[in-house]
Amino acid sequence: MNNTGTGTGTGTGTGTGTGTGRLIRELRRTLRDGGLHGSFLVRDLETGEELGIDPDIEFPISSLAKIPLALATLERIRRGELDGAAVIDVEPGRITTPGPTGLSRFRHPARVAVDDLLYLSTSISDGAAADALFRLTPPAEVAAILDRLGLRGIAVRHTMRELTDTPVERFDAADAHLAHALAIDAGTAGRGHRVPQLDVSRANTGTARAFADLLQAVWSPSSAVHPDVAARLRTLMADNLLRHRLAPDFTSDASTWSSKTGTLLNLRHEVGVVEHADGQTYAVAVLTESRVAAGNQPAADALMGQVARRLRDEIRSG
Repeated sequence: MNNTGTGTGTGTGTGTGTGTGRLIRELRRTLRDGGLHGSFLVRDLETGEELGIDPDIEFPISSLAKIPLALATLERIRRGELDGAAVIDVEPGRITTPGPTGLSRFRHPARVAVDDLLYLSTSISDGAAADALFRLTPPAEVAAILDRLGLRGIAVRHTMRELTDTPVERFDAADAHLAHALAIDAGTAGRGHRVPQLDVSRANTGTARAFADLLQAVWSPSSAVHPDVAARLRTLMADNLLRHRLAPDFTSDASTWSSKTGTLLNLRHEVGVVEHADGQTYAVAVLTESRVAAGNQPAADALMGQVARRLRDEIRSG
């Protein structure tokens, strides 16, 4: 199938059949009508067949950067460079704005083992826990480990602390929509942005295809990722507690959904793997930006899942 929309607006992609082309055009319209612009890729991890919408557009990735951080940390533990049982002193985040979780909201210092910081960072998206791990393995080293493992297309440039210094933190809650309006309107044609965390030349960035490649490496026994590292990362993603976005469309009694979300201003992302009881396994990567100036958009979250599921259903029925 290997059908990916080209980003030209035609919805035809490469290697497309007439029916699949119609589906891509319909999904583009659905996203546009819902106020979303996005990059989607669904890949059958056994056959390599894939179907997507603009899967090579680069986006700032927000908390999705915690996946390569976990991978790099686990790889260093495996090589004996870090001790997973070592206890780290973590300063409290003392963040009071909506969104951050875990140690980010603590009021007092804590002592946490590296292994437990991995759980907090990956499974509940705790930014303070992630930054404690970044102090052990800085962004440049995470990027170097990705490169050594042959994983391209994901840039890790900064810690999570920078994600808590955006325009939304400078407005009262009643005026938060102004920060979202700035996020929507202040970008450039080249995907630069007045908000540094949304500028692809400065932010942590990636594409749907790059994350599908990373997921395939973690779920594939023949990849460059060590089996012990891959198994632990799969468990961390299976334990993800943030399940309001794609999980409703991919979780059932006959399937499991392992994933990581990313949210910042008008960005809404999730990448994960759905494993069906019949043995079929699919990587799903969805990176989107909203054109609606609002923080809470459950309809947009639901729309992401619906579009991703229709792409998966198209491959699964092929």
